Amino acid sequence: MKIFSKRWAAAAALTTMFAAPALAGQYPERPVTLVVGYAAGGATDIVARLVAKSLAEELGQPFVIENKTGANSNIGAEIVSRAAPDGYTLYVGSIANTINRTLYSQLNYDFVKGFEPIGLLATIPNILVVNPKVPVKTVQEYIAYAKSNPGKLTCASSGTGSSIHLSCELFKMKTGADILHVPYRGSGPAVADLLGGQVDSMFDNLPSSLPHVQAGKLRPIGVTSPQRLDSLPDTPTLAESGLPGFDVESWFGLVAPAGTPKPVIDRLNQALNKALVGQALQASYKQSGFYAPQPPNTPESFGKKIASEIDKWGAVIKSADIKAN
Repeated sequence: MKIFSKRWAAAAALTTMFAAPALAGQYPERPVTLVVGYAAGGATDIVARLVAKSLAEELGQPFVIENKTGANSNIGAEIVSRAAPDGYTLYVGSIANTINRTLYSQLNYDFVKGFEPIGLLATIPNILVVNPKVPVKTVQEYIAYAKSNPGKLTCASSGTGSSIHLSCELFKMKTGADILHVPYRGSGPAVADLLGGQVDSMFDNLPSSLPHVQAGKLRPIGVTSPQRLDSLPDTPTLAESGLPGFDVESWFGLVAPAGTPKPVIDRLNQALNKALVGQALQASYKQSGFYAPQPPNTPESFGKKIASEIDKWGAVIKSADIKAN
């Protein structure tokens, strides 16, 4: 019996040793679904579609986008957390998911325990834009207008607790301006109402507003990054506009359900990093306003970022006493 047990253990070890590379080599054998927790047209959706195209080319299978909207992306995250851990249903996570960890008193998923990090997809600054009918052209004029019209100037967001919303709340904290927050189910619908004049302003993710800025349909007031952007060199940062230290960066990353085999995670990470340095994706990022993450972009480094972002935004939410609707 002991001899049989030893032989069985040795055979099992060899099977495991050779199975992992085989699994990685075979994956994917059918289309992969990327779930986005926001509506089509927003920054999360845009980056998901750009990366999906490059991953499909790298791995030889279609990467199909599914928009599962609602609850500041929590609905999409919950769906994927319950999916089979086989690498065929992935989630395009964002800064919102680390914010939601504190924002919501109860969630039906755990963004740390329920997922395996794969890697960062992109980072972007937010941009303060106004409808051209609003009579302001600078950050200081925006502040003055808000203070002379308390509670009347509106600021749209992709949802309560999103980085777009928290950018506005941070702005209000630093300036004392009384601005009315108007949440939407995604950046796309919010930008649509901003263009139509139903709302006045928005700290939008750069990619979804940039085309409208370039077309003259939205007026840029300031950017939340520490430096000015190459795509908008004449638009000052909020820091240089009288708000030193104002720095908000949105990010997007790919995660899989907990328990997804490590060879699959590693294969996806390798394909992602190869796509990120490809000329096609770099050109698309530059045109859309995204920034590729700096190496090393590993599952481990992304996991550490998720943990640090949970701590950072948890402190902001508690300080501002922000509650989910």
